[in-house]
Amino acid sequence: MTRIVSGRAGSLALKVPSAGTRPTSDRVREALFSALESRGYLEDAHVLDLFAGSGALALESISRGAASAVLVEKAAPAAKICTQNAKALTQALGRADIRVVVRGAQPFVDEGSEDYDLVFIDPPYDYTEDELTALLAALPRRLREDALVVVERSTRSPEPTWPAGLERFVQKKYGETTVWWAEPMR
Repeated sequence: MTRIVSGRAGSLALKVPSAGTRPTSDRVREALFSALESRGYLEDAHVLDLFAGSGALALESISRGAASAVLVEKAAPAAKICTQNAKALTQALGRADIRVVVRGAQPFVDEGSEDYDLVFIDPPYDYTEDELTALLAALPRRLREDALVVVERSTRSPEPTWPAGLERFVQKKYGETTVWWAEPMR
């Protein structure tokens, strides 16, 4: 069972799509969010969750103090689950600024105009390194000055190719998962 790990909606159960997604484990989310919280990345943050799946990363952010979240998910069944989970979190909190967008990550980044403080990128296994490189190259113009980009991949995947404009400063391994943190270079 996937759940909100902590914050104002801690322990809230989340639905997970039956196929096509790879949810971040509670253990990885707990470690990741403890680090994000201790460094002040969550308070009043505007969060973008690309490849949202169940929406667990963005919704955990809201539970822990983020101001808003946009969940981008191309697969309609997963987007429906994101919407259901967003409604459950909103009910648990009384109110929350959460939007679900049914769209591919690259078109959303290319055509959007909003800026974000925190971006989660947890693509499916079949998302190629070239696709990830193109997405990361388009991302800096969508980032606020002190933004953070968190990329999650299998430990079998190579480190992403960081474009000009993004600099990796943390790499952590959690079992079969590697997480990289990058910030905009200004």
